[in-house]
Amino acid sequence: MIRFPAEWEKQTAVLIAWPHATGDFSNRLESVEDTYAIIADTITEYQRLFIVCRDEDHQRHIQKIVQRHEDIDFIHAPVNDIWVRDTTFLTVEKDHALHYLNFQFNGWGEKYDFAHDNALNHKLANTKYFKGKSHHDIDFILEGGSIESDGEGTILTTSHCLLNPNRNSSLNKEQIEEQLKNHLGAKRFLWVNQENLSGDDTDAHIDTLARFCSPNTIAYTSCDEIDNPHYESLHRMKLQLEVFRTFDDKPYNLVALPLPTPIFDEDDEPLPANYSNFLIINHAVMVPVYGDKNDAVALARLAAVFPEHKILPIPCRPLVHQYGSLHCMTMQFPEQARG
Repeated sequence: MIRFPAEWEKQTAVLIAWPHATGDFSNRLESVEDTYAIIADTITEYQRLFIVCRDEDHQRHIQKIVQRHEDIDFIHAPVNDIWVRDTTFLTVEKDHALHYLNFQFNGWGEKYDFAHDNALNHKLANTKYFKGKSHHDIDFILEGGSIESDGEGTILTTSHCLLNPNRNSSLNKEQIEEQLKNHLGAKRFLWVNQENLSGDDTDAHIDTLARFCSPNTIAYTSCDEIDNPHYESLHRMKLQLEVFRTFDDKPYNLVALPLPTPIFDEDDEPLPANYSNFLIINHAVMVPVYGDKNDAVALARLAAVFPEHKILPIPCRPLVHQYGSLHCMTMQFPEQARG
């Protein structure tokens, strides 16, 4: 039996890839590194952190910025993008052991160069934590940000991404579901028919739209401003979520997370800032904030959902300039298999 753990289960570590001067964040590297340092120092208060960096020089640079060196493992590997949610191993349980699945990555539908990112897991497989563990290459394109698991066999996803012909064009919906059943142990699927947020180039990853907080609770991106371009589509998404049922055939407890005031880049193009891109770690929930009036609303609503976790606001405004946020740039690894 295969099981895809939920994010709130006990973790051993989180992985990030540190930006550098020749990457996409080169025009605002200082502010982005400030955010990365906060994220790194926060994670290492609760658990171990893996940092992918370019080489020894890059590692030494990072070590001057972060605080808790004893809780960090550095991994030297090239990457095209820092959005490791979509490029690193997905972890499943099988036969009471953890297995690391290397799905294929094609630059979110061949929008960007991806050779280094698609090869990253083979680099990770030879590092201290992953060496000797069970790894499997899967001939199927799948990004971690495109699926949500409740840990009990339910996969929440969007048709706009998983059924997009720029990923697995030869497969229909039933065949894609079969892949997720075979590799992730999925028992049922909640398909959201929802377009992407403005500025999102992932074709509507679910981790910007709706997230499992427990097997019966979903937090979702919402909009109450009628003049906002996302108002109608997000209202339609809410109606879809209201129809979904848990394994016990009950409606989900739905928690609305308002959109922050729209953020634009230097060319006045909208950026995909949202609060659904939070990260659950051991005993805490890290929530992206943007210096917006709705930061407090999102934090309060998530605090009610996670009463046993500390809710930690993380300033992520610099990150959205490359079209992602906190969850997109991180990947957690479960501590151990259950029972």
